[in-house]
Amino acid sequence: MHLETLTALTERARALVSSGTDNLETAISQAVDEAFETSIDINSQDELTLKGSIKNQLVGLGSLQQLIEDPEIEEIWINSPSQIFIAKGAITQRVPLELSATEVRQAVERMLRDSGRRLDRSEPFVDATLRDGSRLHVAIPDVTKKDWAVNIRKFPARVFTLTDMVSFGSINEELKRFLESEFISGTNILVSGATQAGKTTMLCALLNVGAESDRLVSVEETFEIRTNHIDWVAMQARQPNLEGVGEITLRRLVREALRMRPTRLVIGEVRQAEALDLLIALNSGIAGLCTIHANSATEALAKMELLPLLAGENIPAAFVSQTVNRTIGLVIHCGRDAKGVRRVTEVLKSHLVNQDLVWSTVFR
Repeated sequence: MHLETLTALTERARALVSSGTDNLETAISQAVDEAFETSIDINSQDELTLKGSIKNQLVGLGSLQQLIEDPEIEEIWINSPSQIFIAKGAITQRVPLELSATEVRQAVERMLRDSGRRLDRSEPFVDATLRDGSRLHVAIPDVTKKDWAVNIRKFPARVFTLTDMVSFGSINEELKRFLESEFISGTNILVSGATQAGKTTMLCALLNVGAESDRLVSVEETFEIRTNHIDWVAMQARQPNLEGVGEITLRRLVREALRMRPTRLVIGEVRQAEALDLLIALNSGIAGLCTIHANSATEALAKMELLPLLAGENIPAAFVSQTVNRTIGLVIHCGRDAKGVRRVTEVLKSHLVNQDLVWSTVFR
């Protein structure tokens, strides 16, 4: 079916709905029936596929819908309407799909509809969570040169456990038991790694180790954390409105979370000055977890000492360094092997030796 034909049928179905046709399904069927009476010759299976495509154009994400629904696709990105790529495992491939600039904009607008987040020349970037939990990031001109740049990072349909991660080959049984013991004992854990290394998956797996009496409070830029835990409050940051007011930062969310009686505080990812608020919270006796972008476990610790300094010139570096060493008890570094399999590649644990804190490698 040519794109021009699909577009024409979609517009006809939209016109029928606007003119008062009972429902969407009826309008789609009528539009297709009208086409059959003229020039289109199609079998029953292709007819069902065509109706599904029309529906996707009207209420779904158009031609992107089939990519969204493919469980094997981990990420989708659009560099231009004619350059669409996907990632399956460790393999990146360009898909034989071509959209119009209007279709790209319409798909993004539909994805943002429920998020309350905006995208315009004054705010040319947006991060949002889709209904299925996937994460959307968009950049538009004149930040980009010409076309809208869209990334959709998909997430698994269910929350994986540490047992699942053993079966995937991400960790072994011995490491699983060690991580369970550390989490249950209340160790503050930092999960590090590059983009798509499995940091959030590991964090979510750890959260499901906790006791039912735990009260989790999580804060994120956009909702990504998932858990089956019952006593859980999830919060996300908010962009300013059109008047430039109403912004809620991650730093404020961390402070608000402390008033909600958490037994575990979770930050989806520390990137900037909120690292200081996290360290202060963890230093007050609340168990916590967070993720951070880094190339190794050692670099993750170094970055945790650097980021709090962004909070102001009056933050002593020596205080931050000491606080990091006193509060973070475990660093789990995630990566990918040559075959693209996500694995825990290194684990560091802090120990007291003659009143001095030292870090040792417990897994590599």
